[in-house]
Amino acid sequence: MDELIYVIPKEMHNSCDLKKILNEHPEIRFVSLVGIDLGGNATDEKIPVKAFLEDLDDFLKNGIQTDGSSVVLHEIASLNNARVDLVPDLDVNWFIDYNYDYIEDNLPVGTLEIPSFLIHNGKRVDSRSILLKAVNNFKNKIMDILKTYPHILKNIGINDVSDIEDVVLTCATELEFWVKTPDDKADIEKLSTSQMLKEQYWKRTHGTVRTALEKTLILLDKYNLEPEMGHKEVGGVSSKISIKGKTTYVLEQLEVDWKYSNPIQAADNELIVREIVEDTFRRYGLEVTFMAKPLEGVAGNGEHTHVGVSVKLKDGKTKNLFSPLDMKKDYLSEIGYGALMGLLKNYEALNPFITSSNDAFNRLKPGFEAPVCIVASLGIDVENPTRNRSVLVGVIRDLDSPLATRFELRSPNPLSNTYLVIASMYQAMLDGILAVAKSKKSAKELEKEISKQAGDESFYLEKNRAYRSEEDVFEHFTEEERNALFSKPPATVYENILNLKKYEDKTKVLLDGDVFTEEIINSFIASSIERWETELKDRILVDNINFLRECKKVHDIEEATDLDIVRWEKINNLRQYMMKNSLDRKCLFTRLKEALDNKDYCLASSLQLEMYSKINEINKLYIEYKRNLFNI
Repeated sequence: MDELIYVIPKEMHNSCDLKKILNEHPEIRFVSLVGIDLGGNATDEKIPVKAFLEDLDDFLKNGIQTDGSSVVLHEIASLNNARVDLVPDLDVNWFIDYNYDYIEDNLPVGTLEIPSFLIHNGKRVDSRSILLKAVNNFKNKIMDILKTYPHILKNIGINDVSDIEDVVLTCATELEFWVKTPDDKADIEKLSTSQMLKEQYWKRTHGTVRTALEKTLILLDKYNLEPEMGHKEVGGVSSKISIKGKTTYVLEQLEVDWKYSNPIQAADNELIVREIVEDTFRRYGLEVTFMAKPLEGVAGNGEHTHVGVSVKLKDGKTKNLFSPLDMKKDYLSEIGYGALMGLLKNYEALNPFITSSNDAFNRLKPGFEAPVCIVASLGIDVENPTRNRSVLVGVIRDLDSPLATRFELRSPNPLSNTYLVIASMYQAMLDGILAVAKSKKSAKELEKEISKQAGDESFYLEKNRAYRSEEDVFEHFTEEERNALFSKPPATVYENILNLKKYEDKTKVLLDGDVFTEEIINSFIASSIERWETELKDRILVDNINFLRECKKVHDIEEATDLDIVRWEKINNLRQYMMKNSLDRKCLFTRLKEALDNKDYCLASSLQLEMYSKINEINKLYIEYKRNLFNI
């Protein structure tokens, strides 16, 4: 397998080099154009290499056509105007995806995956295009800001804006995921206890999990992704060994990290990493899930997203725009404070693109190291960088390495649309940087601004909000205090989507530079609501009905105590309330379904929360009920 190639760099995206490569590697049998729609879905099709080579130049320039019904572009690609073109992106790495279950001539069959743009009516309408526009907009606007307000360069150590050759944006994501042996059911109580005791966190992997993890890291290196670490995360229980020596009852949470890149490449890299992880673990008989919250009651999967901004100077040096001249005097430069303030102030408009599914909201709950408050941590003091895991945004600093300064957004999950997450982040940061530049405030003054108390006036941040905490916000504040200080977070997809209309000024930040457009945002809103509605009606309701049907009376009347009878009656009354209609009363499930059918989304959102609350109550009661019985 040493003769396999895994990456075709952008320098070789020409007909001459591609023909040579594909002729020398007949194991690459197919080509797939990978476009990312507004739902974060990646297209995949199998085009024989022979067809790809027949008119290669035209293919590279014009790509192929597809039907808009196959991608999430609501209100853009309509039934009477459904043509969408898939056009290759020639400026990023192309990866070869190998099928190790299909071997020919001792080599796996490969598919050349080409990241592409989706074009409708001559306009790019896909997630990759939005991120590309955000990158270009940030680079252009930040240079305009530096030219107009050159004073903000002083605390970075740059004498004149003319010394700058290029603006360099960097991003990285961390991928968490659960692995399990098929058909094994989770014991939530054991998982929860193990998590509380930190029994799995960063522990040594064993058996097939170890083999699959090591194989994954080796493959990532072959793809030039420069893996940095693979380890166990907080969730999981110890696996078992069968009589035949096989690893059984695997249920573990893992994390894989790799090197940063430019924003577009970083998001593309994440796609291939997910494919490698899923395929590799599956070859070892393990299922992988990237769901934000695959199991209730234990930690979900996060995908912390890191962003940074530097400039390359004409003398060859690189300066981090977020790092101050004296790392032991200031946490951040003026530009750094502006970027952080922009993220926090405008987060309500970012959140719909980050937390866009029912699954994502299931993860964002207090108690599982998932952020729910719009608040940042700078560090306990300037000389002691800290990692507060309870906040939304962390400032990552290394006193000995100013180039490492960056922001870590902790709310995304592995199924968040990373292209839109990063695009919205850079748009929000740009807004804050411009406001800070106009204010002409020093780094120390800006530190006071972001550390302000709720009720204090601010030139940019909202008066009745606080934005910084070095405490564990879940332990130090009550829910009421958190909501008052950091704003009440949305609890459903619909509540989150409403923020795009509720906070019009913040949504306008996304529109700056025509990065997001009204058409794109409306399409995203329509697709998000449709997905929320469909999943709620056809999956979550069905699952909850099945759960309630499984909650059966199991006590023997002769052995039951009064407590058993009372508990069961309470459980059964809740079951009746939730899913049993009568002549004079509609159950909760029926009212929720009717609200969705009638497009009364506000009522449906409220009933969804009530449903979750009742299901959790029944689940706890049923566990207590069975725990008190001898025979079940």
